[in-house]
Amino acid sequence: MQHESHAAHAHHHEVAATSSWAMAVRATLHCLTGCAIGEVLGMIIGTALGWGNVPTLVLAIVLAFFFGYALTLRGVLKAGVGLRPALKVALAADTLSIAVMELVDNGVIVLWPGAMDAELTDPLFWWVLAIALAVAFVLTTPVNKWMIGRGKGHAVVHQYH
Repeated sequence: MQHESHAAHAHHHEVAATSSWAMAVRATLHCLTGCAIGEVLGMIIGTALGWGNVPTLVLAIVLAFFFGYALTLRGVLKAGVGLRPALKVALAADTLSIAVMELVDNGVIVLWPGAMDAELTDPLFWWVLAIALAVAFVLTTPVNKWMIGRGKGHAVVHQYH
């Protein structure tokens, strides 16, 4: 029993030692990519269909989660992991990161005067989206570092790369 405890303790230190800011930045950029694809696609679809702000925002958030998970799933499946275990890895690795990113970037967009009513052709739309994603990146990176340091989040995915 003592040996197992020691091995688990040693593994925790190994994970914590590899929990660098660079790793957290890479994990957050990965998350940001999926979120940005989903956000932009959702806003384009919602706007093109003439939907209101709330349904468009909901679609953008759903697609952000979808594409965030899909990017992770693609890499884990490529490593030879079966679909069900790969889904578990993607959900465990990305849920908190995507949730924080979506909360922050959509919060910025909702709170920015005029941003929710800006059309796709309006530079305000694109500037606020870029600023919102940048703020979300800055605030999500420490979350990812904290998770990686505890052997969670992208630390789980890292073993498949």
